[in-house]
Amino acid sequence: MNFLAHGYKYLDRPLFMAGTAVPDWLSVIDRKVRARSRLVAPVVEASNDPQVREIGLGILQHHADDDIFHRCALFQQLEAELSSGFRRFMPDRYDHRPGFLGHITVELLLDATLAAADTSLLDRYYDVLAEIDAVDFEAVVNTMTTRPTDKLVRLIAAFRKERFLDDYFDDERLLYRLNQVLHRVKLPAASDDVIEVLAAARDTLTQRGPDLLKIVANGS
Repeated sequence: MNFLAHGYKYLDRPLFMAGTAVPDWLSVIDRKVRARSRLVAPVVEASNDPQVREIGLGILQHHADDDIFHRCALFQQLEAELSSGFRRFMPDRYDHRPGFLGHITVELLLDATLAAADTSLLDRYYDVLAEIDAVDFEAVVNTMTTRPTDKLVRLIAAFRKERFLDDYFDDERLLYRLNQVLHRVKLPAASDDVIEVLAAARDTLTQRGPDLLKIVANGS
């Protein structure tokens, strides 16, 4: 799951909603900085601070949702279908990109499906993020991570300003964002040819995305 799918149900709980974004934000900052459940849960359990509890519970919700999402048969089916589509343009069997792209494209297009179904949702999501005091937020997150970071404040500011979730509505802009992710994990960019795969995947997620969300909501 991606940012919007993790957080859209919690617009009335700003810190919790922002907490659901923390594991993905940290992976952008430094893949060695992690907020794992085994680190977060004891901090939440020991704290009477509402801010600490809301942020920590949001992080734990992220991990619980991801666990259900990635294990469900429908996600695995869609991931395999998309990976096969990408493989047509990346035939080298040692190329790791088709499987990687199959996985993250399902997640990003699920966000696009959610936002398309409710045209005010993205604006409301970003409005809620604007309520967060990023300095205080970073300080709390640093009590729950494998090591502290001083980059979360800047990332949250950039995340709010750039609004890259808007780019998921367009196949060419989506490919640009996917190539940014490939660059971050040191893999070559995908060619424009794969826009064909993205267009077909968008139709598939429009149909099957609600089923994925129901699976996560039901916890199985």
